Amino acid sequence: MSFINYSSREINCKIVYYGPGLCGKTTNLSFIFKKTNPEHRGKMISLATETERTLFFDFLPLSLGDIKGFKTRFHLYTVPGQIFYDASRKLILKGVDGIVFVADSQIERMDANIESFENMKINLKEQGYDLAAIPYVIQYNKRDLANVAPVPELKKVLNINGAPDFEAVAATGVGVFETLKAEGVSTECRV
Repeated sequence: MSFINYSSREINCKIVYYGPGLCGKTTNLSFIFKKTNPEHRGKMISLATETERTLFFDFLPLSLGDIKGFKTRFHLYTVPGQIFYDASRKLILKGVDGIVFVADSQIERMDANIESFENMKINLKEQGYDLAAIPYVIQYNKRDLANVAPVPELKKVLNINGAPDFEAVAATGVGVFETLKAEGVSTECRV
């Protein structure tokens, strides 16, 4: 549930980008950060582990105008993609208002997508959340590559509940803002 700060007149919403390692979560946030007016964004903070693999905790407070006299501020996070950072994934899900599940469209990454999606549902349940009650969208990223699974196949495996879903190429920005602005993620955080 969104946090409303009456003294600063802000509605704060936490959106978490979840998915397997190297699927494009960080690339999504980097693109959003680069294309957002510097006056309407905070700092992006990335923390790497000792292994310097793809573990980043990206934090981007993004102000998106006024609603009923309140400013809406989105806090965008990514979870570490590697399964052995599961405790961190759980921590980042605390207080989540919406989820963007980023799937890697490459055929050879299908098992990693399924494992990550199932892990997300388990971690949400352990935090007391039910995926059916949380706004979420699915992004099929890396659609520009040659070895991608057909979208109907991805939907059949990852989107059995009919969540809004989008094709994307996060590296070039295709589908990035459409995913973020999707009905059910950013719009659910509004009053």
